[in-house]
Amino acid sequence: MRARIYKPAKTAMSSGTAKTQHWVLEFAPEAPREVDPLMGWTSSSDMNSQVHLRFETLEAAQDYAKAHGIDAVVLKPKARKPNIRARGYGENFATDRRGAWTH
Repeated sequence: MRARIYKPAKTAMSSGTAKTQHWVLEFAPEAPREVDPLMGWTSSSDMNSQVHLRFETLEAAQDYAKAHGIDAVVLKPKARKPNIRARGYGENFATDRRGAWTH
């Protein structure tokens, strides 16, 4: 079995970093997806494609893969500079605001 170990990126719809702190082990598909001729639904007989395991550290994910004989490829995350404002979101509604409030 082949798998990849990676740290998920933040969603494009949010500026938050929820669900990006853990490492994920995800199996590579072993069988191609098929289209059901009657309903048109996409399906697969590969049950491992539904498994996503989360780990606290990269070492824990690698140890799990090694213990279970899984050939895992590690994808390192790209470092991102945090976008932290001085006073945060509450600054938009502060009473001591010096500049004009605009949308």
